[in-house]
Amino acid sequence: WFQEQHIEFTFHDFRVDGIDSSWLANAEASVGWETLLNKRGTTYRQLDENVKANINREAALELMLAQPTLIKRPVVQSGELTLVGFKAPDFEVAFKQ
Repeated sequence: WFQEQHIEFTFHDFRVDGIDSSWLANAEASVGWETLLNKRGTTYRQLDENVKANINREAALELMLAQPTLIKRPVVQSGELTLVGFKAPDFEVAFKQ
């Protein structure tokens, strides 16, 4: 979408580049752990049922830090703005040129 709109961006691949705890804490402070945690992905579905039943903020952050594929993508940060997941209308509003 950014390429189509001719908007410069830096791509960060969680799987290759990893994440650090300060980035995760920042993203969580902006949107909340419930928004960041991808409950529809394979990684989440493969978690132990007891882990899923007892998930809270701290557990979710630990899991996402250890397994970045648990983070819903894309996560787009621009200044104070953080968007999680792709919804074209939200991106069009946020990045109106």
